[in-house]
Amino acid sequence: MLPLRSRLALLTAVAVALAVAASAAACWVVTRDRLTEQLDDALARQSVPASIVNALGDKCTGSLPGNVWLAVPTDYTIQIVTPDGNVCTSWSKSAIPAQKSDVDVARGLSDQSIHTTRTDDGTEMRVLTRPYGGPLTDRFGPQVAISVATPMDPVTGPLNQLALILLIVTGVGVLGAATAGLWVARTGLKPVDRLTEAVEHVARTEDLTIRIPAEGEDEIARLSRSFNSMTAALASSRDLQQQLIADAGHELRTPLTSLRTNIDLLVRSEQSGRQLPAEDKQALLTSVKAQMGELAALIGDLQELSRTPDAAPGGGASVPVAALHDIVDSALRRARLRGPSLDITAEVDPWYVRGEPAALERAVVNLLDNAVKFSAADGAVEVALHKGELRVRDHGPGIPEEELPHVFERFWRSPSARSLPGSGLGLSIVARTAYQAGGTVELRAAPGGGTEAVLSLPGAGTPPPDLPGI
Repeated sequence: MLPLRSRLALLTAVAVALAVAASAAACWVVTRDRLTEQLDDALARQSVPASIVNALGDKCTGSLPGNVWLAVPTDYTIQIVTPDGNVCTSWSKSAIPAQKSDVDVARGLSDQSIHTTRTDDGTEMRVLTRPYGGPLTDRFGPQVAISVATPMDPVTGPLNQLALILLIVTGVGVLGAATAGLWVARTGLKPVDRLTEAVEHVARTEDLTIRIPAEGEDEIARLSRSFNSMTAALASSRDLQQQLIADAGHELRTPLTSLRTNIDLLVRSEQSGRQLPAEDKQALLTSVKAQMGELAALIGDLQELSRTPDAAPGGGASVPVAALHDIVDSALRRARLRGPSLDITAEVDPWYVRGEPAALERAVVNLLDNAVKFSAADGAVEVALHKGELRVRDHGPGIPEEELPHVFERFWRSPSARSLPGSGLGLSIVARTAYQAGGTVELRAAPGGGTEAVLSLPGAGTPPPDLPGI
């Protein structure tokens, strides 16, 4: 298959060739008709004297010598057409076979006939035949016709010259169109060539920093901007992936190092035969158990982040409807088990949202876990769900103003919270879940101290009619 550039040039040349050929043909036909019309007008204005017609009749009947016809005009061929189709032609002229239309005129069936035909020697002639009712009827019948003819050279000569000129013009036009089409194709496809080179460069080097200049608002510019956006998104995704791997490795290193240290102590104790004091051994086992739990929580959070890609906000019609108030109730039961000494109060109104119930419950649990974690042993936590807005308020130390912009970043942990258990992924999971459900989440300082988390999700206070089971 031809390259796109060659196909565009070929299509341009073919289109111009067809247009020029159609114009040339129309010009040739119009010129032919006009020249023929002028020739017909000249034939119609040509009158044949009765003396010539009578002399022609005498010649045809053999009663007059042939040398009389030297005085007959030589520009036109004059001949008599009889009703039986015979013709009698003027001297020194080639006979023109009578056509049916000529015979019809001689028989009185038609008033006039004009046509193009050839003589016996092959000369192309334009013939005008009209009825003649003079004294020749006693020799050839009740009625005869007189034909006046002239060669078609005044028409065919200029037409042949015009055809040659049009052929040359058409050829030059086609060559010019092919050249112009190739130039236009090369110029118009330069952005496509740059895009192709960029794609090949990315495929060869995996360099996502390349950008294509995009000027204007045409389709090529839109394609270039789309490519630039795609490579930027891919580069950002790769950077986030690398950052996630680096952060995960960093976060896993601390519990793994501590776990390995504790296990080494236990192994050495067993291998050396020197038993550790019971209290120290129990402390090591408790630490190992806690570190394994921390690893399990971290791995669970990583799996939650990597399970599904970030979807468009709001989900879609295929996303299930979840009863947010039931999810909050379930999360409250778990929070009360983790903080049995806390005073956790809740005011929960019915609210239905579109979202994955498991992901929503994980997000609500993370918010409550943060409130429990940073509350004093006998502190209080207030939870309220009203018209899609879930508020979780604790009375802990709060978050400094300068740290609030970072709380939803992956693996970010406040310096004051680094000694507490956690992976630094909980609020990141909350933010992603809120985004996928078309909502928002915010952490802010609460009046009087502490922190207030606000999770807003679009929905309705009654279940949708198409999902009666909710």
